[in-house]
Amino acid sequence: MRKAQKEQAENFIDLLDQAHDEIRKAVSEGNRDVALHLLTQCQDGAISLGELIEKTEGEGFATIALLEDYCELIYETHEAVLQEQTVNAGKIHKNLRRSLIKIKNSVRSDIRVRREAVFLPYKASMWDSLESIWKAAEEDPDCDAYVIPIPYYDKNPDGSFRELHYEGGEYPKYVPVVWYQNYDFEKHRPDMVFIHNPYDDCNYVTSVHPSFYSSVLKQYTDQLVYVPYFILGEPDPDKEESLEKLEHFVTLPGVYNADKVIVQSEAMRRAYIKILTREAGAKTKSVWKEKILGLGSPKFDKVAETISADVEIPESWRRLIEKPDGSRKKVVFYNTSVVALLEHNEKMLEKMRYVFGVFQENQEEVALLWRPHPLVKATIESMRPSLWKEYEKLLAWYQAQGFGIYDDTADLNRAIEISDAYYGDASSVVQLYRKTGKPVMMQDVEIIG
Repeated sequence: MRKAQKEQAENFIDLLDQAHDEIRKAVSEGNRDVALHLLTQCQDGAISLGELIEKTEGEGFATIALLEDYCELIYETHEAVLQEQTVNAGKIHKNLRRSLIKIKNSVRSDIRVRREAVFLPYKASMWDSLESIWKAAEEDPDCDAYVIPIPYYDKNPDGSFRELHYEGGEYPKYVPVVWYQNYDFEKHRPDMVFIHNPYDDCNYVTSVHPSFYSSVLKQYTDQLVYVPYFILGEPDPDKEESLEKLEHFVTLPGVYNADKVIVQSEAMRRAYIKILTREAGAKTKSVWKEKILGLGSPKFDKVAETISADVEIPESWRRLIEKPDGSRKKVVFYNTSVVALLEHNEKMLEKMRYVFGVFQENQEEVALLWRPHPLVKATIESMRPSLWKEYEKLLAWYQAQGFGIYDDTADLNRAIEISDAYYGDASSVVQLYRKTGKPVMMQDVEIIG
């Protein structure tokens, strides 16, 4: 039984208890019609309570038998009053109360509260920021967990919506996905809702469907939880420069609207609290200290899990990774970011061409695994249309040459696991990759040749 349903059952019992007091009063004062009416209402209330419990706990549940005994007592009392038998108001009240206490204790002790947790990822490639929390909820026998991928839009330069995307078919096979139109938030009122997109309408490039903005979701749950989809470099909460770099990741609608925010470390928690207190005023510090939790990122959990598991490598990738003699080439994870493209424009493309050329020349010994940021198309196409055309040409050339892997799948952790080293731009992937203990090399766009 859900928490709200159990509260409803307990409220039913409280109303019955109040009615018993009125029945005693009516019988004592000789108001037979009032007493009969109240007894009928108690019977109806007990039947409604029984239907609620039967619906959630089953026909043979212990409380049902106690309610049947109560209804029998109500009937006998009703008949005695109806036939104007000599009745003792105090005895009636005592008997009804004794029966109701048994029901109340059974509801309190026998009925276990089931929680309902809803997870609302939007991009499949970011599912790792929620997965370990979902797994814990899924394994909890007293929790019903729903994974509901939500649609999102690309945005035009003027902020209007462009294409609508839905990636529900791209999640791991072991994740049971629920179609977002089949879940009624108003009806279910889940106990917890987990999100990893904090922007609402404040992102220039994409937007989740407005029905799933944090400002809307908070109306349907007592616990809206925001977990960032990214990992950032660890901050120094005591240095202003460090706080300034973080500010635009912190002062977002999802952070303000959430009841809890789970961040990657205690240092990050302290930084969030300082930034939010400065923005909202010193009196709000206790609010942020309660809301922000430095429990670690599920993305770290996923990396650790993937390292210890056998990952499935597509045959097309395997052909590029293995040498003719069956031995394995070194695999370099090449990560290119949206920020670097926006900052360096054509110069970044020139750098990428150079990198591809180096790996093409050394393809007998080293395999390149290129994995660009999943939002590169939506961002560059919206903000730098001419740059996007040149980027597309470079992408087409790379794929046509066939010397390296192009990874645009949702599974970041597979790329981390099968590669031997990281090379590329500064991004949240760097923080994850360092957890593996494998080499990390940063790309410098100024160095070509």
